[in-house]
Amino acid sequence: MTTVQFDCQYCTASLLGKKYVLKDDNPYCVSCYDHIFSNYCEECKEPIESDSKDLCYKDRHWHEGCFKCTKCSRSLVEKPFAAKDERLLCTECYSNECSSKCFHCKRTIMPGSRKMEFKGNYWHETCFVCEHCRQPIGTKPLISKENGNYCVLCFEKEFAQYCNFCKKVITSGGITFHDQLWHKECFLCSGCRKELSAEEFMSRDDYPFCLDCYHHLFAKKCAACSKSITGLRGAKFICFQDRQWHSECFNCGKCSVSLVGEGFLTQNKEIFCRKCGSGVDTDV
Repeated sequence: MTTVQFDCQYCTASLLGKKYVLKDDNPYCVSCYDHIFSNYCEECKEPIESDSKDLCYKDRHWHEGCFKCTKCSRSLVEKPFAAKDERLLCTECYSNECSSKCFHCKRTIMPGSRKMEFKGNYWHETCFVCEHCRQPIGTKPLISKENGNYCVLCFEKEFAQYCNFCKKVITSGGITFHDQLWHKECFLCSGCRKELSAEEFMSRDDYPFCLDCYHHLFAKKCAACSKSITGLRGAKFICFQDRQWHSECFNCGKCSVSLVGEGFLTQNKEIFCRKCGSGVDTDV
């Protein structure tokens, strides 16, 4: 009679009548198998032996009793969970720690539920409502005013101001001129019709004009250089009878000395300092 050998692949001890484990079709005694092949538990750092259940997630291993939420310690076996910074969390702890909070009710917006985002804040879909009619806004157009959000219809009823030019609602921004409002794109030069919202402008008979049009249409001309006298930014000018000069142009017609603040004499359309004027026939 022939005796069949049935030994541990590692220590060669006989396995006849003993408990063993097959690995790659090779038999191992329990002790050798646990020593060679057992994974170590992430939580307790002890080997997960062959008679224990090995729970694996992303190449990490746990004893069944160690597979818990790292925050509340509740078992995660056969329950949904999430991972954050290599920590395992139950869905409730994950939501409290990682999920967005509703700007209105301050409660957690649970993963998987629909949330609305606006200006960096989040709302439950049912909390994102018009401040006036309290109806959900969803993805419809809205207008913000004083920390409140309004559907377009309610905003127009409650707050809207209208453009003096096109008579349509001004929803944001706008230009105020003579106590009247304009859309920026409607506030135009009364001469050339270009936009004035980012331009310097002047008024004539309650009508706005760009500087070019105002100078061309209305500005006085310097008697010396013939350029427009605007008076902008505190620029000074001199008037005498029906003529005007830029202050830097108000000079003696002969020696060119400045006559600003000085006595002067005139002859026809020329002006002279007293020294130069004394040699010519002048008007006083």
